[in-house]
Amino acid sequence: MTRTPQDALHTAAYVTPAGADWLASASASPRGVQALWAAAPTAAVTLPCGTAFDVISMDTLFGRRVVGRLWTDGPGTGPVAARCGRVMLFATPGTAQRLPALLGWEEWGATAPPLLCYGRGDAVTVPPLFPPDPDQPEAAPLEHEARGTGAPETGARESGGREPTPVPSPRWLVAPDVRKPWLPGPEVLLWACVRAARAAGDDLVGTAVTSTPAVFPG
Repeated sequence: MTRTPQDALHTAAYVTPAGADWLASASASPRGVQALWAAAPTAAVTLPCGTAFDVISMDTLFGRRVVGRLWTDGPGTGPVAARCGRVMLFATPGTAQRLPALLGWEEWGATAPPLLCYGRGDAVTVPPLFPPDPDQPEAAPLEHEARGTGAPETGARESGGREPTPVPSPRWLVAPDVRKPWLPGPEVLLWACVRAARAAGDDLVGTAVTSTPAVFPG
């Protein structure tokens, strides 16, 4: 579903039942995911990428520039989330593999900050369906058939009994609200990244785009 830029001002902060169905469809057992949410609707859930969606993760400043460019001059976005100082753009399956190669061919591609591209074989932690109560302690992410290869999430208790570093609660910037949301593909994101990099000019330091096969860092 394509939105107009004005629609972004009225985007719900929570996931609708139809949007929850779409997120759950990423799993091999959607009913299991729905059961987890029924038990803990304000808990984040870890879901696999590569079937219903890929996720492109950017640092907050650059990510907001890309999202702004998509809304202002482009077709809009699909679901967008914020987590741990990163902006997560949900994209069409296959984008995680193609986008780094496309950026590598662009003159301005090297000026973009590092992108983390999550596709088939990877998993990400998505925000809860509803914003958590600020007076309640944050629940740990629930995993459902999406365990990674062993990298612990930030905030895990460190050896020696030290208290964990607080982890900001993930939240939706554009929450999924339909069963089949429109998602940007690699060409659309290439267009937005290049224009955001051009607009940033010398404020951005060029680094390589990377793809990492790990659960989204906490």
